[in-house]
Amino acid sequence: MSLKGQITEDMKVAMKAGDKDRLKVVRLMLAAIKQIEVDKRIEMDDAAVLAVLTKMVKQRRDSIEQFEKGKREDLAKIERDEIAVIEAYLPQQLAADELAAMVDEVIRASGAESIRDMGKVMGQIKAKAAGRADMGAVSATVKERLNAL
Repeated sequence: MSLKGQITEDMKVAMKAGDKDRLKVVRLMLAAIKQIEVDKRIEMDDAAVLAVLTKMVKQRRDSIEQFEKGKREDLAKIERDEIAVIEAYLPQQLAADELAAMVDEVIRASGAESIRDMGKVMGQIKAKAAGRADMGAVSATVKERLNAL
């Protein structure tokens, strides 16, 4: 079953179970997916759905940061709960040591020699770690490794 199909099935389960909080988040995910499909007139595959879900998690993390600055812990908690639901559909995140090993491998394989090669390295890592790593953390790791060369 496709990821989009799984999300749709989970919406039905949440409706039957009366789980309003989960249902709200699942509907938000489906609405975001449907919006892109309608705008671009395409049928999204699993990779595209993962990209949408990753973007939703990033938006919520940004919101949490803003809510905490504004001392609105109640709103930050809602965002954290939404992230927990969305992340259930994302692949297992890479551990820091796995990410570092992947970065080192790509740097070696691509022949990167300085920070000027960052785009080349990031492009390859983005393809390998799609949905499994926060690209902000990846970028920081790549910069650190390339500056050490």
